[in-house]
Amino acid sequence: MTGIEIATLMVGLLIILVACGVHIALCLIAASMTGVMLITGNPMVPVRMLQSTAFQFLRDYVFAVIPLFILMGDLVGRCGAAEDMFKAVNRGLRRIPGRLAVATVIGNAIFATVTGVSVAAAAAFSRFAYPAMRKAGYQQQFAVGAIAGSAVLGMLIPPSVLMIVWGILAEQSIGQLFLAGIGPGLLLTALLCVYIIVSVKRDPSLAPDVAPVATGLPSGPPAARSLSAAATPPAFVERAKENAQLPMTPHEWLGAGGIGALMLLVLGGIWGGLFTPTEAAAIGALGALTLAFLKGMTVRQVFGVFYDTAKITAPLLLLLIAAQMYSRMLSMGGMTAAVQGLVTGLDLGPLEVMLIMVVIWLLLGMIIDSVSIMLLTVPIFWPVANMLGFDPIAFAIVGILVIECGLLTPPFGMLLFSVKSALPGQGVSIAMIVRGSLPYVGLILLTAALVWTFPPIATWIPRNLM
Repeated sequence: MTGIEIATLMVGLLIILVACGVHIALCLIAASMTGVMLITGNPMVPVRMLQSTAFQFLRDYVFAVIPLFILMGDLVGRCGAAEDMFKAVNRGLRRIPGRLAVATVIGNAIFATVTGVSVAAAAAFSRFAYPAMRKAGYQQQFAVGAIAGSAVLGMLIPPSVLMIVWGILAEQSIGQLFLAGIGPGLLLTALLCVYIIVSVKRDPSLAPDVAPVATGLPSGPPAARSLSAAATPPAFVERAKENAQLPMTPHEWLGAGGIGALMLLVLGGIWGGLFTPTEAAAIGALGALTLAFLKGMTVRQVFGVFYDTAKITAPLLLLLIAAQMYSRMLSMGGMTAAVQGLVTGLDLGPLEVMLIMVVIWLLLGMIIDSVSIMLLTVPIFWPVANMLGFDPIAFAIVGILVIECGLLTPPFGMLLFSVKSALPGQGVSIAMIVRGSLPYVGLILLTAALVWTFPPIATWIPRNLM
C-alpha cells in the first residue's frame, strides 16, 4: 500500500475506535503507531518516534502554561473569589432586566480572564448563581441556560486552554491568540447580555424584576409587576429588602478586587510585552495562591487544588503527545498534501471549504470533547486553510468558537453534565439545560460568522497593539 492509503486507513481506524468508546489518547496512539509501522516497515520506528516526541514535547518551555493557568483558575474558583465577583457585578446592575442572569454572563466573562477551562466556570456559577436566580423566581430553564451558555466564555476570553492547544498544534503565537480572543469575547458577552435583556422584556415571567426591592415595590409595566409579584416568593422579598441595605464586606471586596488585579496583571503583562504567556501564567498562579490564602484557604485545601490540577493536566498532556504522533503519521503518509489536492481538484471556494469544516466540527462536538476535536482536525484543516489564504488568526478564532458549541450540544456536551452534576436534587435535567442553552449556541455561531465576515474583530488587537 502507498503512504496515502495507509494514512487514510488509519484515519478510518481512528474513527472506528472513537465510535467504540475507546479513550481518544489511546485511539490516536494506536492509529499513529500502526500507521508509522506500516509506512516504514519497521516496528521499532514508531516506538522511537513516540519516545522522542514525548521527550521533546514535555520539556518544551511553552507547555508549562497549561497547568499554571488551570491552577490559577482553580484557586480563584475554590477560594470563593468568583462568588464575590458575582455579587459585586450583581450590585452594579440593579436596574437591568434579568440582572442576575446578566450578572452571570458578565461574571463568567471576568472569571474567564483567570481560568482557561469552561467546565470550572459552569461548576462554580451553578453553585451560587443558580440558587440566587431561583430564589428570585427565575424560570428554571432560563437560569440553567444562562449558566451553561455563558460558561463557554472561559474557552474564548484569554487565557484559554483551547487557544493554547490550537497554538501548539498550528505552531501559532499563543500570545497573539490570547489577544485575538478579547474582541470576539467582548462581542459574544454583549450579544448574550442583549439576548437576556430582550427575552426578559418580552416575557417578564422568565426573570421577575426585584431590582428596586429596597422600596418593597416592583417596577415595570402593570403586567410585569403582577407577574413579578406572583413569581417572587414573599420570603425572598423580605430577605432581599434586608440584603439591599447591606454593603459588601471587605472580605468580599478582596475577592472581587483580587480577580480584577489578576486580570490586569496577566493580560496587561502579556499585552504590554512584560511577560511571555508562560511567565504570565506563573505570575498569575502565584497571585491566585496569595489571594487564596488571604481568602482563608488552608494549606491542606491548597494542596487539594494542586492535586486536582495535576489530574486535569496529565491526561491533557498525554492527549497532546498522542496528537503530535498522529500529526507526524499524517505527514509521513502524505495525507496533508492529498487533502489539499482534493480541495483544489473540487474547485471549492473559501466559503464552501469553511462551511464543510464548520459542519464537521459541529458533528464531532456531539460525540467527543473540544480538545479531542482539535487534535483530530487541526493537523488536517490548518494546512488547507493556509493553502486557501485564510487569515490565520481569524481562522483560529472561528474554529475555537464553532468547537465551543460542542460544549453545549448533546449527547457529549461537557457543560451540560457539569451544570447537572453541580445541581444534584434540584430537578434539573439534561434536556432542560439543552433547551435553555440552545439560543446561546446560536449566538456563538453568529459571533463566528461575524468574525469570519469582519476579521478585524479578532485581528485588530494582536496586530496593532502587540
